[in-house]
Amino acid sequence: MAKGYWVSVYPATTDPERLTAYDKLAGAAVQAGGGRVLSRIPSVGGRVVAHEAGITQRVVLIEFDSFEQAVAAYESEAYQKALVALPDGFERDFRIIDGID
Repeated sequence: MAKGYWVSVYPATTDPERLTAYDKLAGAAVQAGGGRVLSRIPSVGGRVVAHEAGITQRVVLIEFDSFEQAVAAYESEAYQKALVALPDGFERDFRIIDGID
């Protein structure tokens, strides 16, 4: 079975400290939903080399055992509470994608 992934890109993260409440709630929801954070850059000391457009915005990649599990974790009550904690003015591009089997 192919894995499922959450991919989040934050084009406008001017104050990452304001994400603290969301990060705490989202982290617990992801873990409860069986997700594993594979990458979170550049906010955790990760490295990035940007090409083409040269954008080095925050990117988060989370892996689940299946696409269905990824969708269920997003729809969970715990993650919906985390979404409410996202600060006003934060722009994000969030996708749930299917992995390759």
